[in-house]
Amino acid sequence: MTATPPVTIRPLRAADEADWRRLWTAYLEFYNSSVPEAVYTSSFARLLGDDPQDFHGLVAEVDGKLVGLVHYVFHRHGWRIENVCYLQDLYADPAVRGTGIGRKLIEAVYEAADTAGAPSVYWLTQDDNYTGRQLYDRVGQLTNFIKYQRSA
Repeated sequence: MTATPPVTIRPLRAADEADWRRLWTAYLEFYNSSVPEAVYTSSFARLLGDDPQDFHGLVAEVDGKLVGLVHYVFHRHGWRIENVCYLQDLYADPAVRGTGIGRKLIEAVYEAADTAGAPSVYWLTQDDNYTGRQLYDRVGQLTNFIKYQRSA
């Protein structure tokens, strides 16, 4: 059995753009989705910004290479005084899946939420994301809510 190299979870940096694009593109492709260039540009700028309403980005780094990402945002909630935290995007490169990268990224969001005084962290996934759900069942609680959205 080989030892897993140390993982660093850290904030996204401007110098990470190419690797972030690679990882986020793979994430979008996993969900059979894509976005125009303007969304890449805007999203990356927002992730690096300092507006508290913008998304935050963390990355997982192993041996100097980015192998995972997570995007999250704090927002108001009608049933709470405190903000809550929505974890929108979570991705680990297939080469490192099963090594704890996803768990470490989620735990880093939990820590950021605790620091910000946000008592709730939530996320969505597709019901057939069986691999992801194995992790989510260990680090979160499945709710009985069903998502609806406006028809196109």
